[in-house]
Amino acid sequence: MPKVALLNVSGEKVGDIELNDSIFGVKINESVLHDAVKNYLANQRQGTQSAKTRAEVRGGGRKPWRQKGTGRARQGSIRAPHWVGGGVSFAPKPRDYRYELPRKVKRLALKSALSSKIIAENIIVLDELNMTMAKTKDMLNILKNLSIGKKALIVIGEKNENIIKSANNIPGITTTLVNTLNVYDILNHEKFIVTKEAVQKIEEVYA
Repeated sequence: MPKVALLNVSGEKVGDIELNDSIFGVKINESVLHDAVKNYLANQRQGTQSAKTRAEVRGGGRKPWRQKGTGRARQGSIRAPHWVGGGVSFAPKPRDYRYELPRKVKRLALKSALSSKIIAENIIVLDELNMTMAKTKDMLNILKNLSIGKKALIVIGEKNENIIKSANNIPGITTTLVNTLNVYDILNHEKFIVTKEAVQKIEEVYA
Protein backbone atom coordinates (compact mmCIF):
# COMPACT_ATOMS: atom_id res chain seq x y z
CA MET A 1 0.00 0.00 0.00
CA PRO A 2 1.26 3.51 -0.80
CA LYS A 3 2.23 5.39 2.35
CA VAL A 4 2.30 9.20 2.43
CA ALA A 5 2.96 11.75 5.14
CA LEU A 6 0.00 13.15 7.05
CA LEU A 7 0.39 16.91 7.48
CA ASN A 8 -1.39 19.61 9.43
CA VAL A 9 -2.26 23.07 8.07
CA SER A 10 1.09 24.37 9.33
CA GLY A 11 2.88 21.98 7.00
CA GLU A 12 4.21 19.83 9.86
CA LYS A 13 4.20 16.05 9.67
CA VAL A 14 1.90 14.51 12.27
CA GLY A 15 2.09 10.92 11.08
CA ASP A 16 1.71 8.63 8.07
CA ILE A 17 -1.34 7.35 6.25
CA GLU A 18 -1.63 4.20 4.16
CA LEU A 19 -3.72 4.57 1.02
CA ASN A 20 -5.77 1.82 -0.58
CA ASP A 21 -3.68 0.04 -3.20
CA SER A 22 -6.70 -0.66 -5.42
CA ILE A 23 -7.33 3.10 -5.81
CA PHE A 24 -4.01 4.88 -5.37
CA GLY A 25 -1.72 2.11 -6.60
CA VAL A 26 -3.17 0.94 -9.92
CA LYS A 27 -1.29 0.81 -13.21
CA ILE A 28 -1.87 4.05 -15.09
CA ASN A 29 -3.98 3.59 -18.22
CA GLU A 30 -3.28 6.60 -20.46
CA SER A 31 -5.87 5.60 -23.05
CA VAL A 32 -8.65 5.61 -20.45
CA LEU A 33 -7.42 8.94 -19.05
CA HIS A 34 -7.62 10.44 -22.55
CA ASP A 35 -11.17 9.13 -22.99
CA ALA A 36 -12.25 10.57 -19.64
CA VAL A 37 -10.79 14.04 -20.31
CA LYS A 38 -12.28 14.10 -23.81
CA ASN A 39 -15.67 13.12 -22.39
CA TYR A 40 -15.52 15.79 -19.67
CA LEU A 41 -14.65 18.57 -22.12
CA ALA A 42 -17.36 17.45 -24.56
CA ASN A 43 -19.96 17.47 -21.78
CA GLN A 44 -18.95 21.03 -20.84
CA ARG A 45 -19.76 22.36 -24.31
CA GLN A 46 -22.92 24.44 -24.50
CA GLY A 47 -23.56 23.55 -28.13
CA THR A 48 -25.27 26.91 -28.82
CA GLN A 49 -23.19 27.91 -31.87
CA SER A 50 -25.29 28.68 -34.92
CA ALA A 51 -24.80 30.13 -38.41
CA LYS A 52 -27.14 30.57 -41.37
CA THR A 53 -27.04 28.43 -44.48
CA ARG A 54 -27.70 29.91 -47.92
CA ALA A 55 -31.35 28.94 -47.51
CA GLU A 56 -31.68 31.05 -44.36
CA VAL A 57 -29.83 34.23 -45.41
CA ARG A 58 -32.10 37.10 -46.40
CA GLY A 59 -32.13 38.03 -50.13
CA GLY A 60 -30.56 36.39 -53.16
CA GLY A 61 -33.84 35.25 -54.69
CA ARG A 62 -33.10 36.67 -58.13
CA LYS A 63 -30.41 35.45 -60.50
CA PRO A 64 -27.81 38.28 -60.48
CA TRP A 65 -27.21 38.22 -64.25
CA ARG A 66 -28.15 36.10 -67.21
CA GLN A 67 -26.56 32.70 -67.67
CA LYS A 68 -24.62 33.41 -70.88
CA GLY A 69 -23.09 36.27 -72.81
CA THR A 70 -21.75 38.49 -70.03
CA GLY A 71 -18.23 37.08 -69.94
CA ARG A 72 -18.59 36.48 -66.23
CA ALA A 73 -18.94 33.19 -64.40
CA ARG A 74 -22.48 31.89 -64.11
CA GLN A 75 -24.17 32.70 -60.82
CA GLY A 76 -27.52 31.66 -59.44
CA SER A 77 -27.68 33.72 -56.24
CA ILE A 78 -25.73 36.43 -54.44
CA ARG A 79 -26.22 34.47 -51.23
CA ALA A 80 -24.08 31.48 -52.25
CA PRO A 81 -21.29 30.67 -49.75
CA HIS A 82 -18.53 32.23 -51.88
CA TRP A 83 -20.27 35.61 -51.94
CA VAL A 84 -19.72 38.27 -49.27
CA GLY A 85 -22.86 38.20 -47.16
CA GLY A 86 -23.70 34.72 -48.39
CA GLY A 87 -24.69 31.70 -46.32
CA VAL A 88 -22.21 29.38 -44.60
CA SER A 89 -21.37 26.00 -46.07
CA PHE A 90 -22.24 23.22 -43.64
CA ALA A 91 -23.25 25.84 -41.07
CA PRO A 92 -23.01 24.73 -37.42
CA LYS A 93 -26.34 24.35 -35.65
CA PRO A 94 -27.23 24.00 -31.96
CA ARG A 95 -26.63 20.44 -30.81
CA ASP A 96 -25.93 18.41 -27.69
CA TYR A 97 -22.34 17.17 -27.45
CA ARG A 98 -22.93 15.10 -24.32
CA TYR A 99 -22.21 11.39 -24.25
CA GLU A 100 -21.69 8.86 -21.49
CA LEU A 101 -18.70 6.67 -20.76
CA PRO A 102 -19.15 3.17 -19.35
CA ARG A 103 -19.13 3.14 -15.56
CA LYS A 104 -16.10 0.85 -15.35
CA VAL A 105 -14.14 3.15 -17.66
CA LYS A 106 -14.94 6.16 -15.45
CA ARG A 107 -13.79 4.36 -12.30
CA LEU A 108 -10.58 3.12 -13.91
CA ALA A 109 -9.80 6.61 -15.22
CA LEU A 110 -10.28 8.15 -11.76
CA LYS A 111 -8.09 5.52 -10.14
CA SER A 112 -5.40 6.06 -12.80
CA ALA A 113 -5.50 9.82 -12.21
CA LEU A 114 -5.18 9.40 -8.43
CA SER A 115 -2.36 6.90 -8.84
CA SER A 116 -0.51 9.31 -11.14
CA LYS A 117 -0.41 11.85 -8.30
CA ILE A 118 1.14 9.27 -6.00
CA ILE A 119 3.81 8.37 -8.56
CA ALA A 120 4.62 12.04 -9.18
CA GLU A 121 4.61 12.71 -5.42
CA ASN A 122 2.11 15.50 -5.92
CA ILE A 123 -0.42 14.42 -3.31
CA ILE A 124 -0.74 16.12 0.09
CA VAL A 125 -2.94 14.59 2.79
CA LEU A 126 -4.09 16.87 5.63
CA ASP A 127 -5.24 15.55 8.98
CA GLU A 128 -8.01 18.18 8.88
CA LEU A 129 -8.94 21.44 7.22
CA ASN A 130 -11.33 23.60 9.20
CA MET A 131 -11.91 27.32 8.77
CA THR A 132 -14.18 29.21 11.17
CA MET A 133 -14.49 32.15 8.78
CA ALA A 134 -13.93 32.87 5.10
CA LYS A 135 -10.59 34.64 4.76
CA THR A 136 -8.47 34.45 1.63
CA LYS A 137 -5.42 35.50 3.67
CA ASP A 138 -5.77 32.46 5.95
CA MET A 139 -6.01 30.13 2.96
CA LEU A 140 -2.94 31.73 1.38
CA ASN A 141 -1.01 31.11 4.61
CA ILE A 142 -2.05 27.45 4.60
CA LEU A 143 -0.96 27.04 0.96
CA LYS A 144 2.34 28.76 1.75
CA ASN A 145 2.94 26.36 4.65
CA LEU A 146 2.32 23.45 2.30
CA SER A 147 4.67 24.92 -0.37
CA ILE A 148 1.95 24.99 -2.99
CA GLY A 149 2.88 26.50 -6.36
CA LYS A 150 0.52 27.84 -9.02
CA LYS A 151 -2.17 25.17 -9.38
CA ALA A 152 -3.72 22.94 -6.73
CA LEU A 153 -6.94 21.03 -6.25
CA ILE A 154 -8.35 20.92 -2.71
CA VAL A 155 -10.67 17.97 -2.04
CA ILE A 156 -12.87 18.06 1.07
CA GLY A 157 -15.24 15.47 2.46
CA GLU A 158 -18.19 17.74 3.20
CA LYS A 159 -19.22 21.14 1.88
CA ASN A 160 -17.65 23.97 3.83
CA GLU A 161 -18.52 27.44 2.56
CA ASN A 162 -15.66 29.04 4.48
CA ILE A 163 -13.07 26.87 2.72
CA ILE A 164 -14.69 27.34 -0.69
CA LYS A 165 -14.99 31.12 -0.36
CA SER A 166 -11.46 31.46 1.02
CA ALA A 167 -10.03 29.70 -2.05
CA ASN A 168 -12.31 31.27 -4.67
CA ASN A 169 -10.19 34.39 -5.20
CA ILE A 170 -6.86 32.59 -5.42
CA PRO A 171 -5.77 32.00 -9.05
CA GLY A 172 -5.11 28.35 -9.85
CA ILE A 173 -6.74 27.00 -6.68
CA THR A 174 -9.90 24.92 -7.04
CA THR A 175 -12.01 23.25 -4.35
CA THR A 176 -14.22 20.23 -4.90
CA LEU A 177 -16.10 17.58 -2.96
CA VAL A 178 -15.52 13.84 -3.14
CA ASN A 179 -18.82 13.29 -4.97
CA THR A 180 -17.91 15.85 -7.68
CA LEU A 181 -14.31 14.74 -8.13
CA ASN A 182 -13.37 14.23 -11.79
CA VAL A 183 -10.36 13.16 -13.83
CA TYR A 184 -9.95 16.48 -15.65
CA ASP A 185 -9.61 18.50 -12.45
CA ILE A 186 -7.10 16.03 -10.99
CA LEU A 187 -4.88 16.11 -14.07
CA ASN A 188 -5.31 19.84 -14.66
CA HIS A 189 -3.81 20.75 -11.27
CA GLU A 190 -0.24 20.09 -10.26
CA LYS A 191 -0.90 19.41 -6.58
CA PHE A 192 -3.69 17.24 -5.16
CA ILE A 193 -4.56 18.34 -1.60
CA VAL A 194 -7.00 16.04 0.17
CA THR A 195 -8.19 15.79 3.76
CA LYS A 196 -8.00 12.53 5.70
CA GLU A 197 -11.81 12.51 5.85
CA ALA A 198 -12.02 12.86 2.05
CA VAL A 199 -9.53 10.01 1.56
CA GLN A 200 -11.74 7.72 3.65
CA LYS A 201 -14.79 8.66 1.57
CA ILE A 202 -12.92 8.10 -1.70
CA GLU A 203 -11.87 4.65 -0.50
CA GLU A 204 -15.44 3.84 0.60
CA VAL A 205 -16.86 4.76 -2.80
CA TYR A 206 -14.24 3.42 -5.19
CA ALA A 207 -12.62 0.49 -3.35
